[in-house]
Amino acid sequence: MEPVRRRRRPAVYQTSSPILFNCMRARKGECVYENPPSAERSTASQDHIAEIAGNINAFFSLPTPEDLVASANSVLPGVSAGAASSSTGAPTPVSQSSVQELDMLRNRLRDIIEAIDQHATETSDVVVAVQKCKTMAKRIKALRAPAWPTPLTTELASKALCDCLVECYLEGIEKVYRILHMPTFRNKYDALWTSGVESDRDFVAQLKLVLALGATTYDDNFSLRASAVRWIYEVQTWISEPEFKSRLGIQFLQTNVLLVLAREMVSVGGESSWIACGSLLRTAVSMGLHRDPALLSKTTTMACEMRRRLWNTILELCLQSSLSSGGPPMITEGEFDTEPPGNFDDDEIMTNGATPRPNSVFTQVSTARALRLTFATRLKVVKLLNDLKSGDSYQETLRLDAELKASYKEANRMLKDCKKSQNSPTEFELTVGDFVMRRYLCALHFPYYGLSLQEPSYAFSRKMTVESAFRMWSAVAADSVITSPDKQQFVRLVTCSSGFFRLSTWQSSIILVLELRSTVQEDDGLSLAPVRPDLFKVMEDSKSWNLRTIEAGETNIKGYLMLSILMAQIMGMMRHLSDTEIVEFILKAGEEAMQDALVVFESFLAQLQPEGTEIQDLQDIDLSFMNDWDSLMVDDFLDDGVSDPMAWIF
Repeated sequence: MEPVRRRRRPAVYQTSSPILFNCMRARKGECVYENPPSAERSTASQDHIAEIAGNINAFFSLPTPEDLVASANSVLPGVSAGAASSSTGAPTPVSQSSVQELDMLRNRLRDIIEAIDQHATETSDVVVAVQKCKTMAKRIKALRAPAWPTPLTTELASKALCDCLVECYLEGIEKVYRILHMPTFRNKYDALWTSGVESDRDFVAQLKLVLALGATTYDDNFSLRASAVRWIYEVQTWISEPEFKSRLGIQFLQTNVLLVLAREMVSVGGESSWIACGSLLRTAVSMGLHRDPALLSKTTTMACEMRRRLWNTILELCLQSSLSSGGPPMITEGEFDTEPPGNFDDDEIMTNGATPRPNSVFTQVSTARALRLTFATRLKVVKLLNDLKSGDSYQETLRLDAELKASYKEANRMLKDCKKSQNSPTEFELTVGDFVMRRYLCALHFPYYGLSLQEPSYAFSRKMTVESAFRMWSAVAADSVITSPDKQQFVRLVTCSSGFFRLSTWQSSIILVLELRSTVQEDDGLSLAPVRPDLFKVMEDSKSWNLRTIEAGETNIKGYLMLSILMAQIMGMMRHLSDTEIVEFILKAGEEAMQDALVVFESFLAQLQPEGTEIQDLQDIDLSFMNDWDSLMVDDFLDDGVSDPMAWIF
């Protein structure tokens, strides 16, 4: 009898490559190897700096880098006075060898996967369960996808349902990403239900995308996902038709912006949103939206403002897609002169020659204007993060940190002043604005997070990474009492939709769980106080939240699996289990997580397959897929790439 084949993955760490992509992403320029390091695998038990003590401080105080690094001197053992003062001078020099490999976080994630690989076989329960989940996920996605092409029809859901979905969109996404002129949209929408009126196909296409986006926050489990996918397919078919006459115009551009958002948030198609946003940007430039409409003669106030609003939204989407994908920003400030949108309500721009309101008066475009105040600094952050050629000093990161906080403080002050007026920003708008800014701040400091575990000079970046992640996670945490529809709407947005907001939420939870693991590893066992109860609560809640995303229709099980095995590893360490016992505990947790996902997937298949059709038996599946296991847990999950929305890209 032949022994069960056990595949050992060869060492993955590069030791002699002249240039490493992640080295460049860490912004350290080229890696030069005079003496290649050995292939010996580093362990997760290397000495780290002791834990950050105390509760997460409120970020609204907007401390300076000098303040926080100085405070880290008293919080982090081993941070000398010289290191604390390095925030204003040069930090402790970091050799190229310390950043030439995958950054510390990726290495730590890879350690746990390699531990599984050393003990799992092709017939291990967890490996079989993962493959079952992948097989069922593919079948679910195939059943959800309508036939291609799917011609655009004028058929709609009931008026009552459409009314609700339109309100979900207008009271949510449209408040942040200004795309439509709401009075015009409502007039056309009302006319659509009037008998005897011929349907405007251009408007029907636009409406179906609005309905698809509204469906993401309609309920807690995205019950209208199948309908949303079909609506998007219809519009994609319509837009893909051969053009015998140019359709370039404001309405067509609005539809394209809605389509990019809908495809990302409903997870339709495999194209990166960064690619789609690039096409959208070029379309806008070809229409002249990059030039301020005030330069055009005989342009109405409404035409001017709609062009400014659309350009502003396209800039925001391009920047967010660049941050998420790791692709370079597609534009610089010198390549456009379009002014930010004027401070008008939608009905006011219908009057030609109208005067914009003061900044202290809240309007339907105030939130978008507030984010625009921070655009220039956020663009610098993304350029710094994604620039592959030039290295930078830590001083540049600290400078951008201060600049980013100053711009956010200005935007926050503007919105707070609006609260004194008759109208004020909704909780949804304030939450989205805060969430977006934390995301950029976290991304700015994250490249130094791994280094901060060894180099006291980067303690400030560790503190800011964890604080920013904590604030992002707190916006959707289970212990956050949902007291208003606005709060509920944001929670639904990050749970049911795909794209920027959900990915950022997942990344923030991973950062906090890994910080907890570092704290447990650093614990000397002498303290009677529990190890970071706030982070322990995050760990428990994040696992539950990831399962809810699957119950809401997500078929990607990577996030749930990773959090489950990380949680098992941490629990094993806290119980002082041996290495072998911890691995067994991890394998069992992974299997249980996949069984949870299988139960959900089976319910999806029961709903999607024709009545009377039995779910295909998955017991006799092909087990020669250890390469797929490696790809799922290391290559796809950890390695860089813009095609996988769950890739660890900052």
